[in-house]
Amino acid sequence: MKKESKEINRTDIRFNIMAILLIAIFCFSVSPITLQNDTFYTIKIGEHILQNGIDMHDPFSFHDLKYTYPHWLYDVGIYLIYNVGGQVGIYISTIVLCTILGILMYFTNVKLTKNKLTSFVITIGAIYVLKNFIAARAQLVTYILFVLTVYFIEQFLETKKKRYAIGLIIIPIIIANVHLAVFPFYFILYLPYIAEYMIYILSNAGIITTTAKIKRLHKKLKNINDENKIEEIKTSILKLEQRSEHLQKRYKKAHDNPYKIKIVGNDTVKWLIIVMIICIFTGFLTPLGTTPYTYLINTMQGNTMQNISEHLPLTLINNINFIGVLMIFFAILIFTDTKIRLSDLFMFFGLLLLTFYSRRQESMFIIICAFILNKLICWMFDKYNKDGCKNVINAMCRPLGMITTIAIVLILSINVYKPKKDDHFINEKTYPVDAATYILDNLDIKNIRLYNEYNYGSYLIFRGIPVFVDSRAELYTPEFNEGVTVFNDFLNLSGVNNDKIEETLDKYDITHLIMYKNSKLRTFIKQDTEKYNLIYEDDYFCIYERKKV
Repeated sequence: MKKESKEINRTDIRFNIMAILLIAIFCFSVSPITLQNDTFYTIKIGEHILQNGIDMHDPFSFHDLKYTYPHWLYDVGIYLIYNVGGQVGIYISTIVLCTILGILMYFTNVKLTKNKLTSFVITIGAIYVLKNFIAARAQLVTYILFVLTVYFIEQFLETKKKRYAIGLIIIPIIIANVHLAVFPFYFILYLPYIAEYMIYILSNAGIITTTAKIKRLHKKLKNINDENKIEEIKTSILKLEQRSEHLQKRYKKAHDNPYKIKIVGNDTVKWLIIVMIICIFTGFLTPLGTTPYTYLINTMQGNTMQNISEHLPLTLINNINFIGVLMIFFAILIFTDTKIRLSDLFMFFGLLLLTFYSRRQESMFIIICAFILNKLICWMFDKYNKDGCKNVINAMCRPLGMITTIAIVLILSINVYKPKKDDHFINEKTYPVDAATYILDNLDIKNIRLYNEYNYGSYLIFRGIPVFVDSRAELYTPEFNEGVTVFNDFLNLSGVNNDKIEETLDKYDITHLIMYKNSKLRTFIKQDTEKYNLIYEDDYFCIYERKKV
């Protein structure tokens, strides 16, 4: 028996080591080499904060605007990494954070399902679907924090240990300083558990009220001396007890053998609600005042949500990976006898609605619902082939199995990495590298007013050039700066949507314009050589000077 136990432990250790190494390799393969546009302004904001503190003022555009520094702590961290390791340092930090996310997802899955095989496969699959969301941005840190949130909630409900409650209180403090835009989302993760508990209470309302009536009658019985009334009360108690027993049998039958949805009652949810209420106030533990409570609301009121790609509604036909994930979920629920916990069902459909509302939430759906999918698959295996996963793990931990498993993951990793093996840290097709050098060498950046486009404004900030607009879209809206319509004016200029091009450029005293060579605005102004003078052009960008009339 001891030998068998030792062999099982060795198998578990071998599988965990192999899983961790392969997840790390796969996370390396999905981590992007090319920097994302937000990363450029993140570096400069971190530098500015260390030099000037959080002054709530934007130093990078020429509009003199207020700025909330929504991920100031992450900005500082990225700048420090860049200051030490440059662009290579940022690339390495992305790989490290992605690897932490992958390994943490694996161990959380194992903890929730006790199944290492499905946890490993689900984690690799989730990271693959998430590959387009992996970038040197604050969201990568919050992905890790949300995985920890699910783990802490589940462990707190299971064990009632205080350390998990403390962890749940610390996480929103970090979020409020690292990426406050998702601060309200943190509380969404509590709601399915609370909703399930409330429905559990309602479904047991008959038992609860009947038990309360019985207790009340027993108390009343002690103070009555009239034999007739005593007999009457005892008869009432007997009827109530029979009713209570009948209700308990009905509930037990429904609970032990539900059709599809399993309702779990856990009185620890009462304490979870208290933890959530405490967490609501953690948003004040930031130098940004009340911004964690107002930022998302202000953002949703503006028009940036309708004009930025990642905020647009999800279109299923354009997302084959997401269709595949949904098909797996619905196939298990419809065509097998697998039960789903009510809180998981609430979580699934809640996150699905958020994803259809904004494609950016697809990442949250994949991360959180990976745990739900793993539970469903494990319950399915337990019903149809209980020892199947154990036998596969044993086979995978033998030499031939390990070689095969490693080969499969390596081939997948190579195929994911291959398209970007020749990528550079800065894509010169997307960012005006040479054009920015020309501006710095030939123009007085302190006195010019440069119109630029949204997608590369952050790169100009990185090069020290004051911008018209950049990917901090909310900064340029009236919701964050009263009376400011820069973002809306940019949309009109870039799309040549009105006949007031000159009037808008005059409004901002624009002296120079930089744009993609194939932009609509370039097509419009190159026809008017009396007002615009082409002073620079390369394969992807051009710069025009507005002539003084």
